[in-house]
Amino acid sequence: MSIYGESFKTFFKIGMFTLGGGYAMIPIIETEVVEKHKWVTKEEFLDLIAIAQSCPGVFAINISTFIGYKLRKVRGALACAIGTALPSFLIILAIAMFFHQFEDNPVVAAIFRGIRPAVVALIAVPTFNLAVSAKISWVNCWIPVAGALLIWLLGVSPVIIILAAAIGGYVYGNYIKPTE
Repeated sequence: MSIYGESFKTFFKIGMFTLGGGYAMIPIIETEVVEKHKWVTKEEFLDLIAIAQSCPGVFAINISTFIGYKLRKVRGALACAIGTALPSFLIILAIAMFFHQFEDNPVVAAIFRGIRPAVVALIAVPTFNLAVSAKISWVNCWIPVAGALLIWLLGVSPVIIILAAAIGGYVYGNYIKPTE
């Protein structure tokens, strides 16, 4: 199978399990593209997550596009992005066609109530793994905590947080960092 077909198939499979959104699929993407196919390294994957998160648009589409572009430029980006988006599109289309038949079904409502806690876990695990990969320690863990609290409690724009972190990292790395 060509790299286009293989990457489309991989991201289609990933897109089938997008319960909880793009962040919930990080462990699946990492397993497929870093460990199984070795299309990117762990370090590149961490960088791609940061870039995909800071770009406008859907996280899952962004990261699949970046990985596809790294593999085979524009055609690779298209194969991966379409592979990621197509399952969600088909599922939403099917739901829209049949929603009126099960919208008040107590079994369906109970299923979705059961899925919610699992989705939280699917988001929490990659967050912890990213913190470890990004070398977040007890010394600097205040940075992501403060950023999250500023966004959540005060409604500060994530763009402001990213810009402040970039400036802070630049200043620290060039002027404050202790010499080793």
